[in-house]
Amino acid sequence: MSKIYILHENNEWTDHLTMRLEELGLPFELWHLDEGIIDLNSEPPKGVFYNRMSASSHTRNHRFAPEYAEAVLSWLEKHGRTIVNGTRALRLEVSKVNQYMALNQAGVATPKTITSIGKGNIMEAAKKMEGESFITKHNRAGKGQGVQLFHSMEALNEYVYGESFDEPVDGITLIQQYIEAPEPYIIRHEFVGGEFLYAVKVDTSEGFELCPADACKINDMGGSTDMPEVAKGAKFQILEGYYNPIIKKYEQFLQENNIQVAAIEAIQDKNGDFYTYDVNTNTNYNFDAEIVAGVYGMLSLAQYLGGKLKEKQASEF
Repeated sequence: MSKIYILHENNEWTDHLTMRLEELGLPFELWHLDEGIIDLNSEPPKGVFYNRMSASSHTRNHRFAPEYAEAVLSWLEKHGRTIVNGTRALRLEVSKVNQYMALNQAGVATPKTITSIGKGNIMEAAKKMEGESFITKHNRAGKGQGVQLFHSMEALNEYVYGESFDEPVDGITLIQQYIEAPEPYIIRHEFVGGEFLYAVKVDTSEGFELCPADACKINDMGGSTDMPEVAKGAKFQILEGYYNPIIKKYEQFLQENNIQVAAIEAIQDKNGDFYTYDVNTNTNYNFDAEIVAGVYGMLSLAQYLGGKLKEKQASEF
């Protein structure tokens, strides 16, 4: 019998989804893709395959999980399996450059960004910002990896050639225009089935690591500890009645790139201009914020996967 297969590399991030699948009585199986074997001459099982591979897998010692996931997805696609977030989604997940080019192609504005490999070239790239403040970030990141704010070349030089320099896993460092918002927050737009679900206002006053999952919370040093209670400061707040015309462009972008589940993050500057800077195809949801708002991303996702499974099962008869 067909079932839902979840392709992933982090058990902590699957718990809320599997709980919802169990609530709905849906059959599922977890495929942890840190390592494994694929017989390319064999036929995959029948079912619905949901890819939630993360760009930050290497921070959990799963360095080659995305590469292996792409091999698995290619095998599944060759056999015409029903896939939620296939190879195209994965390629955007692991590359900010790919994200920005695809967003721009869909008419979505992104911050001015310059790619560089090599410490000397990081310095040369920063000069192109012409004295403006800028940030560094990793091309393949997740969890705000490599994100640092600089107001001068001297400060960048100290970082790049100092002991605290954070080497990107793919070697590519991005130098990006710093978008200064009137208030310290960004908006995270959640989509399930390619359609807008809700928007979250995320407080950025403590830093750039914006992971909403239960297992993520930034402390003063940027480390990871337990998630705070809502009463301690509501870092994530779901916005009731939120609408922005950019949502239509986001939905078009997702359709054009065959992405069904994603979070898209954006920031507005003091002039009211809207810049999109991150697409997360392995989206998590902040449970505390959802309790307050009464909407549940993982439930919506489980229902969507259940609908796809029902369609698949109907086609088998």
